Amino acid sequence: MPTYEYECSGCELVFEEERPITAPARQRCPQCRHKVRRIISGGSGILFKGSGFYITDSRGKSGDGKAPPTTPPASGSSGETTSSGD
Repeated sequence: MPTYEYECSGCELVFEEERPITAPARQRCPQCRHKVRRIISGGSGILFKGSGFYITDSRGKSGDGKAPPTTPPASGSSGETTSSGD
């Protein structure tokens, strides 16, 4: 069940309430009966516990976690072109 946070316009009470998604939003403050507005919260964070989530779940089957070796460009072909601008 989601937790909703409300703020009262009369007494400025901020409170939370667990309500089903299908239930209508709360309209009145439980303390002073003034109108309330729902505060949009940032939600909850995710906390991963354990060791090696990235290493065990995100790499290829044959890799050892190291980057593949790079080959240097062949001599004489640097990929750059020169122009003779007179």
